[in-house]
Amino acid sequence: MPTALVTGATSGIGRAFARRLAAEGHDMILVARDEQRLRDLAGRLADRHGVEVEVLAADLADPAAREPVERRVADPQRPVDVLINNAGYGTSGMFWDIPGEQLHDQLELNAGAVLGLTRAAASAMRERGSGDIVNVSSVSGFFPVSGSTYSATKAYVTTLSQGLATALAGSGVRVLALCPGFTRTEFHERAGLEMGRLPKVFWLQVDRVVHEALADLRAGKAVSIPSPQYKALVAIGRLIPQKLQRLVVTATVPGRT
Repeated sequence: MPTALVTGATSGIGRAFARRLAAEGHDMILVARDEQRLRDLAGRLADRHGVEVEVLAADLADPAAREPVERRVADPQRPVDVLINNAGYGTSGMFWDIPGEQLHDQLELNAGAVLGLTRAAASAMRERGSGDIVNVSSVSGFFPVSGSTYSATKAYVTTLSQGLATALAGSGVRVLALCPGFTRTEFHERAGLEMGRLPKVFWLQVDRVVHEALADLRAGKAVSIPSPQYKALVAIGRLIPQKLQRLVVTATVPGRT
């Protein structure tokens, strides 16, 4: 059986990827901080789908703690066929109001962990001549969200993924940047963002996001933007001046002032 490793597997998009890939017959490696939640999910996936599930509890914002995960991804004796880099978090408030330690942790998790795990996977997959990497980014990475370090980290993830997809073309290794819009998960509540003003049309269902991502990956695309409304938003955003982009985003993104 092929093996898939999913970070941030206990909730949201990561959990949906874990369920979908296990249902497709992948053995699973689940990574997150909460070991009990990981084991609960592992038991359900194993019972329902008859797959083997390995649990790795790690805080990926800590470079030392993520080293064992990077080694597992790169292990030639136990190859990882699919890597889903999903772990990440946002913050509420402006850049200068957020503690520096929190910003550093966010950068390490959202960008540093993606860099380390992607490098480990890409090197091993390139040698084997096959493999898939999905780096979960965000539509916000296309726009200069006022005071947001989250959108800056996601811009990095998207650009890194696009560059690797080009560099690995023809190698048998596929790399995708998944750039969803607002998706119904625990993410916004954990970040302390007030989302009550957002129209329903902009909310995505997590299983739809995962379905479109895998379809785009298997079609050979380097970027996946689920749903017509967000595809249109990004396309229009590329046509208007950045100064106008900043004004529009500042006025409309919930939780920003």
